[in-house]
Amino acid sequence: MARFGNLVVFPIFMALLFLPFGSSEISGHGWELAHATFYGDMEGNETMQGACGYGDLNQQGYGLNTTALSTALFDNGGTCGACYEIQCVNSTQWCIHGAGTITVTATNFCPPNYTKTVDIWCNPPQKHFDLSMPMFLKIAEYKAGIVPVAYRRVNCYKKGGINFELKGNPWWLLVLVYNVGGVGQVIDVKIKGSNTDWVQMTRNWGQNWQTGEQLEGQSLSFQVTTSDGRMVQSDDVAPANWQFNSTYVGKNF
Repeated sequence: MARFGNLVVFPIFMALLFLPFGSSEISGHGWELAHATFYGDMEGNETMQGACGYGDLNQQGYGLNTTALSTALFDNGGTCGACYEIQCVNSTQWCIHGAGTITVTATNFCPPNYTKTVDIWCNPPQKHFDLSMPMFLKIAEYKAGIVPVAYRRVNCYKKGGINFELKGNPWWLLVLVYNVGGVGQVIDVKIKGSNTDWVQMTRNWGQNWQTGEQLEGQSLSFQVTTSDGRMVQSDDVAPANWQFNSTYVGKNF
């Protein structure tokens, strides 16, 4: 998390009074209040990997348009892949005038620190975004370190299909599901071998889903359900000779 030195944080009721939203206001538009910091540098190396299970975010299509979420938003990894629109508010000193909004994907976790009594932005029940440095600098000045923001969930717009990265061994299959469009937040995954019925997968961590079904030598199909209840089915995504440590592309929302 960014270092933010001595900073006076306005109470929430002040933020509600002075949000500089222009034509967009919180009321009736799904906006909520939070704070944002940044981590890493302009190269974004520190944002790679992370608690959602993703790898090289540049190769996987997320780039540096990403954020880590506090405990209150992370939902034990259930929110990984969700997209947020964020705007710096209530700070004429630190918000960049006319910057508008940024859209980021949740790819990491901002862990709580229960040994601290100040600067505890990622501790429950705080709603907090730890942005990549390039994203933070689009809406706020570097010296601010932390700024009040308004945010709302938005749809994710991804290029290409949903990616299924297969890992594991003959007795245990782990599938990383990424580049998900629509609401982005995957809540259920099922897999089907060419010789099986649909098999319920369970979340291992982040957006890694697992099964103990032995599926080698069978073509693989997937059903992916997102938090809005929509489901997309990709048939025979992986051929019968699929390999571990390989990625296969299906349909998207």
